[in-house]
Amino acid sequence: MMEVAEPMKVEVPRLSDLLTRDPYLTKYEKEIRRRYGCFKKLVDQIDQAEGGMEKFSRGYETFGLHVNPDNSVTCVEWAPMAQGLFLKGDFNGWNKLSHPFKKLEYGKWEISLPANPDGSCPIKHTSRVKIGVMMSLDQISLLTPKDMMVDRLCPWASYVVQPPKTEGLAYHHHFWNPPPEERYSFKHPRPDKPISLKVYECHIGIGTDQLKVGTYKEFSRNVLPRIVKLGYNAIQVMAIMEHAYYASFGYQVTSFFAASSRYGTPEELKEMIDTAHSMGLFVLLDVVHSHASKNVLDGLNEFDGSDSCYFHGGSRGTHSLWDSRLFNYSNWEVLRFLLSNLRWYLEEYRFDGFRMCLECQPCVGQLKKVVLALIIGWEWQSLITGSNFLKKKPMMTGIWEVFATRWRIGATWKKLLHTQSHMIRLL
Repeated sequence: MMEVAEPMKVEVPRLSDLLTRDPYLTKYEKEIRRRYGCFKKLVDQIDQAEGGMEKFSRGYETFGLHVNPDNSVTCVEWAPMAQGLFLKGDFNGWNKLSHPFKKLEYGKWEISLPANPDGSCPIKHTSRVKIGVMMSLDQISLLTPKDMMVDRLCPWASYVVQPPKTEGLAYHHHFWNPPPEERYSFKHPRPDKPISLKVYECHIGIGTDQLKVGTYKEFSRNVLPRIVKLGYNAIQVMAIMEHAYYASFGYQVTSFFAASSRYGTPEELKEMIDTAHSMGLFVLLDVVHSHASKNVLDGLNEFDGSDSCYFHGGSRGTHSLWDSRLFNYSNWEVLRFLLSNLRWYLEEYRFDGFRMCLECQPCVGQLKKVVLALIIGWEWQSLITGSNFLKKKPMMTGIWEVFATRWRIGATWKKLLHTQSHMIRLL
């Protein structure tokens, strides 16, 4: 655990302004300094080990399945407790052992597939793929021999689809690699930063008067014009990250990099956001990084066969009220995954900012992750971030509002109330 030897010697920018404005926090000065010191240490470590937040938050450019310029395919995964990884799918007739990954350092695995003899990509667009995870003897002690290898979805999958009822309930990863003519090209710039926000909270699936799940195209055509007419200048879109359990309203995410296929394709979501921008609307993404679905076959849970991997092991990694898993924010690769997830939606889909949901009593790790997320936005002058808190103990839920210029960080603090609040900050 990262600690600070002498907290009272830690320099916190504008701390005196905070304590003057809010004397209630004076008795917590040492704790404020300690937490800021821990945070600054983490940022320094990222700078030294990864070359800065810019590179660290681009994990999606390395991890997951990628098509190279010569149409070969490379896949990198992080599965520290796995004994072996295998790629399988429609491309190899679902052969379980024909395409093994090579083990790298730090729990990472890699595989490369050459292009087909005719120069085409070996994995076809929208074809199904899975990762076979070989488990250790300890992990399979309670399982039958046939369960030594388990199927998992790539954590970085960008398109995940509900299968036909005849094929079960678990979602399938469909490799997303459309030809150039089918890729959406953005036509409109991001709107200017508004002086103040009027936010319309919305859900694509219920944005229809019909007895069905709405679509991105229908929302663009029928709902966006009405939102503008009502005088709003921003929309907060709920339930975008893929979630197998629709009734969770998007709060039990199974595939973090996949925009929900219930409403349409990734290209159709891009078109919807571009349409919103053309109308002068900011588009905020509702982000749920405080917990994740417990699903194993189509979620992050037990990805490498262990109880932990992306989450804390044991009871610490389970949210008893929501029946979900809790991330281990102290893990380097978990931070990379979640911060890269934010940048992915900023760059791939051109969302303008986030509304972040934290659990009832968020740990310091969650808050560090939120602040690191704000640093990602230093280059987007119009990035909007918001956080939602359910608070019981103020000092358990301290938050920095970070103003980042390159890699130098200044911060002020906000007093946290005991009741629910929504805080929006324009950077």
